Amino acid sequence: MAASLRLRGAASGLRYWSRRQQPAVASLATVCSRSMASKTPVGFIGVGNMGNPMAKNLMKHGYPLIIYDVFPDACKEFLDAGEQVVSSPADVAEKADRIITMLPTSINAIEAYSGANGILKKVKKGSLLIDSSTIDPMVSKELAKEVEKMGAVFMDAPVSGGVGAARSGNLTFMVGGVEEEFAAAQELLGCMGSNVVHCGAIGTGQAAKICNNLLLAISMIGTAEAMNLGIRLGLDPKLLAKILNMSSGRCWSSDTYNPVPGVMDGVPSANNYQGGFGTTLMAKASVFLL
Repeated sequence: MAASLRLRGAASGLRYWSRRQQPAVASLATVCSRSMASKTPVGFIGVGNMGNPMAKNLMKHGYPLIIYDVFPDACKEFLDAGEQVVSSPADVAEKADRIITMLPTSINAIEAYSGANGILKKVKKGSLLIDSSTIDPMVSKELAKEVEKMGAVFMDAPVSGGVGAARSGNLTFMVGGVEEEFAAAQELLGCMGSNVVHCGAIGTGQAAKICNNLLLAISMIGTAEAMNLGIRLGLDPKLLAKILNMSSGRCWSSDTYNPVPGVMDGVPSANNYQGGFGTTLMAKASVFLL
């Protein structure tokens, strides 16, 4: 991929949608026929820790799904629930004109879109392809170019909130792509998130996610160090967390995702650190800062 790619078009400014306010809906002339409450099948590729609950929230909103994952066992509960499970991303593209991908790395995303059995092998003209993976913004821009050649639309829409927010449908989506397609993307993303923000052109969603991850990494490391220091000095961890969360040290890592076992329920630290945003993925995401 050409590292010299330039961001096409100026940022269109911040466009924001939240369940707490009325969505800004595009004019009828710009709303694609596939969008606006059309309960035709939606493709979902990657049903791991994050993708699984995200796909389930689409099901709860009445969308039939076309599911693919490289690990067949991950698809079993969707098959048992009556959803279609197929054998490749290309098969997803053949059956659905709206597809969401949620994959671990840039390499996985490239393979899902451009591989031998990738989406682009059978994508339909006019399809909307939304990538919620956290990947290199340059990869998003390159994928968008390839998708555009096929007459389809690509948007990058990485998420924040972790597994808990994915389960409850309260993710934040940071969306990059043409503004005219935002309403069509918002229809689906609003089923999985409480905040859907249009950040600008392709790649700006990933840019926002990188900035968020930088701050998250700093605050999580700081919270872990502060908690460990307090424990070594004889403080009860629950009491220390309570004090931090009523003081100036309060942050998401301390009050929502505390890394110390026994302080909070329903977070990875309460489940032997299973199901969270692991250090491997954080390190992968942090590489994009270099």
